[in-house]
Amino acid sequence: MKKVMLTGDRPTGRLHVGHYVGSLRRRVELQNTGDFDDIFIMIADAQALTDNADNPEKVRQNIIEVALDYMACGLDPEKSTLFIQSQVPELTELSFYYMNLVTVSRLQRNPTVKNEIKMRNFEASIPVGFFTYPISQAADITAFKATVVPVGEDQLPMLEQTKEIVHKFNSVYGDTLLDPKILLPENEACLRLPGIDGKAKMSKSLGNCIYLSEESEDIKKKVFSMFTDPNHIRVEDPGSLEGNTVFTYLDAFCKPEYFAEFLPEYQNLDELKAHYQRGGLGDMKVKRFLNNVLQAELEPIRNRRKELQKDIPAIYEILKKGSEKAEAVAAQTLKEVKDAMKINYFDDKALIEAQAERFSK
Repeated sequence: MKKVMLTGDRPTGRLHVGHYVGSLRRRVELQNTGDFDDIFIMIADAQALTDNADNPEKVRQNIIEVALDYMACGLDPEKSTLFIQSQVPELTELSFYYMNLVTVSRLQRNPTVKNEIKMRNFEASIPVGFFTYPISQAADITAFKATVVPVGEDQLPMLEQTKEIVHKFNSVYGDTLLDPKILLPENEACLRLPGIDGKAKMSKSLGNCIYLSEESEDIKKKVFSMFTDPNHIRVEDPGSLEGNTVFTYLDAFCKPEYFAEFLPEYQNLDELKAHYQRGGLGDMKVKRFLNNVLQAELEPIRNRRKELQKDIPAIYEILKKGSEKAEAVAAQTLKEVKDAMKINYFDDKALIEAQAERFSK
């Protein structure tokens, strides 16, 4: 069986460091292993429109932002197929068929959907498209016969629902769809990187993000404003690591070589944490170290993005070719789905012959 990876993001703005450590960095690593027969990276504009239907221009403008961030981080169009969701109409048709396999009560129990509804204050006014987001995601994954789907922890309930749809479809119509493997970040700190204010979710709307393309001075300001331990008032006070955003970011980004370069008095992160916990280490010193770490991680991404921005038409051409390839693959899956569901009327010669014989009597 072919090894196929699919993943993607909604184009609601520039991508931030939460996207990077939660999934994007892993995608690049997996891409470069050479282990996959196909890799599909989707810009999920149709899903973005489910809660931005009155502002399509916002989604339209952000397509290029996401594409630039993808390629700046190392996603290579020669190795991965980058495409736009709405340009693959087969995905919409698959979603429609899958809707018959999912109940309203099951969608209402989906933790990710419940949290998103609460965050957006939708309550009873939730758009149907947004409510059926997990079904659309199942169509995306199964259309490309993805065997591996790398995601952040918040997307885990969505992937579980995809697996349920696959099992239901195959039990009703026969083995047709592949059951994908969910791949979570290996680093626990990357499962759900908090916002710089310490809130559990990093969100553009909350203004607590560090964007991948931010300038160095903006990154520095945000790092220096980060939430730490509110009880660590004096340098000599013992500090707590739990809920301390600065140390969570160090867990997600720090590499051993950064200590030799930026903080040589410590051998590793464990030593730094131990000093902070026993007291005698100020928050600003730790923040300065984190700033250096983030600058080292993000500067190459920012510089590559600036180079890519010099030829925007080329980026659109990459997305156009990728979307054409994605549509061809999805069309084949849709044919197999329709064959299994017996709605392939014009291709089923046996059906036509049987009906002709039936009505000839």
